[in-house]
Amino acid sequence: MEPVRTLQVSVEVAAPPPRVWEVVSDVRRTSEWSPECRRVVPLGQVKEGTLLLGMNRREAVRWVTVSRVVRHAPPHEISWRVMTNGSVWTYRTESTTTGTLLVQTRATPHGIGAFARGFTRILLGGQQAHDDELEAGMRDGLQRIKQLAEPG
Repeated sequence: MEPVRTLQVSVEVAAPPPRVWEVVSDVRRTSEWSPECRRVVPLGQVKEGTLLLGMNRREAVRWVTVSRVVRHAPPHEISWRVMTNGSVWTYRTESTTTGTLLVQTRATPHGIGAFARGFTRILLGGQQAHDDELEAGMRDGLQRIKQLAEPG
């Protein structure tokens, strides 16, 4: 397994953590802010251990992922591990004096395997380019979540 850089972005949201949590913890809504994820189907009530099916698209390339929720701590954190590549995606909320700091992270604590690395190199433009694209998409996605969570 080869290491891949951790991606992390954050945004200040003028809404309390439970409101922000209401948006980010409904994984079925992920397509509202993700540039790649077109649909998420949880196989049961979302909690630790729940499987998530993800349908993804980048230009002409389409793929399916299977993930498992590895942390579900309302209203502070939800994380899932993508079983096909080992990446862990996390949304974390922290109270601030003006609302909520929302942090999104993509980590690969055990690296990414050969199949996922090859898929990324051949179909998604390479790891560095895809990571740069994911990070930009994460920034845009958090801005969209901010719009969805803030009043008015």
